Amino acid sequence: MAFTNLLATSNAVKVDGVSFSSFSGKRNHHFLARRLSLTSHSHSRVTRVQTNCCYHETSLKAVTPFKTEIKSDSDGIGIVRFLKGKSYFVTGATGFLAKVLIEKLLRGSPEIGKIFLLIKSKDQESANKRLYDEIISSDLFKHLKQMHGSSYEDFMKSKLIPVIGDIGAENLGIESETSDKITKEIDVIISCGGRTTFDDRYDSALSVNALGPGRLLSFGKECKKLKLFLHVSTAFVTGKKEGTVVETPLTPLCIGENDTSDLDIESELKLASEAVRNFHGREETKKLKELGIERAQSYGWENTYTFTKAMGETVIHSKRGDMPVVIMRPSIIESSYKEPFPGWLQGIRMSAPFILAYGKDQISHMWGDYQASFDVIPVDMVANAAIAAMAKHGCGNVSELNVYNVTSSSHANPLSVGELMDFSRQHLPKQEREMMNNGEGEAESHTALSRKGKRKLYYFVSLARTYQPYAFFQARFDDANTRSLIKELSMEERKMFDFDVGGIEWEDYIVNVHLPGLKREFLQE
Repeated sequence: MAFTNLLATSNAVKVDGVSFSSFSGKRNHHFLARRLSLTSHSHSRVTRVQTNCCYHETSLKAVTPFKTEIKSDSDGIGIVRFLKGKSYFVTGATGFLAKVLIEKLLRGSPEIGKIFLLIKSKDQESANKRLYDEIISSDLFKHLKQMHGSSYEDFMKSKLIPVIGDIGAENLGIESETSDKITKEIDVIISCGGRTTFDDRYDSALSVNALGPGRLLSFGKECKKLKLFLHVSTAFVTGKKEGTVVETPLTPLCIGENDTSDLDIESELKLASEAVRNFHGREETKKLKELGIERAQSYGWENTYTFTKAMGETVIHSKRGDMPVVIMRPSIIESSYKEPFPGWLQGIRMSAPFILAYGKDQISHMWGDYQASFDVIPVDMVANAAIAAMAKHGCGNVSELNVYNVTSSSHANPLSVGELMDFSRQHLPKQEREMMNNGEGEAESHTALSRKGKRKLYYFVSLARTYQPYAFFQARFDDANTRSLIKELSMEERKMFDFDVGGIEWEDYIVNVHLPGLKREFLQE
């Protein structure tokens, strides 16, 4: 195939600013990952070794499976007791993770207080409509509909209170009268809002991801009975690090791979503002995206998203004062494992373009390290881990900052890039691939084929640029804090709030849970 030949030539090829060079003559893990037959999955999972830590080394050291000690007492952390009667303020409320978290809060503890949802909207009527259309009517909440029957909508409207605002605006864009009312009721702030595009406009990403947490902290300091500030970040805030990445807070002078003592958010804001003044229209967006990537990579990050999320963590660290803070760092969040039902997904996101392009034959090979870990975590496990962390740290008003990596790469059998691709290819039947292609395989003229080939090439380049950090992942996220949290759960809590990723059998999850969910979402869109 042309892509293989293109990347295997001895001369470097540059397309749209991305250089592809020859890999010949070098002993290196990096290559075009081809579809390999995995005919003995169950046996290979027993004997496989873990590739981790180093860029050019493979660890042959045996990995000891993590054994969870289950608490014998019936109380554990006391999650249900903590949730009862508490009120919450949630940003990013209509997003993928926040919706799953909201559903679990309501289903796990129907006696919780109110959940105030920050919703960007022009007026209250529009906010109410978004609440109904994007949350109350969502199939995600079908178990709650069954639980409450004809009183479902009344129950949801009594618990979910839309608050007009914007994480990117001063004072969160909340009217002072509304703010005065709700700050008297809020016990826990859950920060799920953020811009998740990897190559986002730099000014927009800075405003929301870097400065948004500071605005939310200021709001939190006005909450009279606040017990905890929980912020959802990403495991990849640590930048281009290799080896073991531990669960420690980022500080302004110690983030990323490079020496970032000269990193100043105000200076970055000025750079972005100058770009806005100097460029207009499509050129403005293009230049601001390029600026974000350039600044991120100069400081040791792969993309604008992880770079600005790292800035957001340092803002929390420097401005929290004596506020109790928990930072959750999930890796690549994918479809639900079990709750409220397997395979729920919102949007073609995260690894979905990677899987679909490969499964649909839009690309014949994918650029990646076949043995590298592809660190994914089901969305319901992230939500459960967040709830458990809230209950553990939201009781004592202790002025501390705790970090939890909710990840899978440090476990005995992490999902590899090669497995993800092979499972996807083998279990997307031919007729489904043809349906997804929408007739793209029909005969075309020579000129049309040339245009199509060029589009295909540029799409490949786009995917390669986006997924390169994850397809060549040369680190593993230590999750000792998360494992310790699991140990504190009672048997009943482990059943209700499971987030033990060590129990996932990856082929079963990808083939029987994730791909069916992805196909449903694709066909809906």
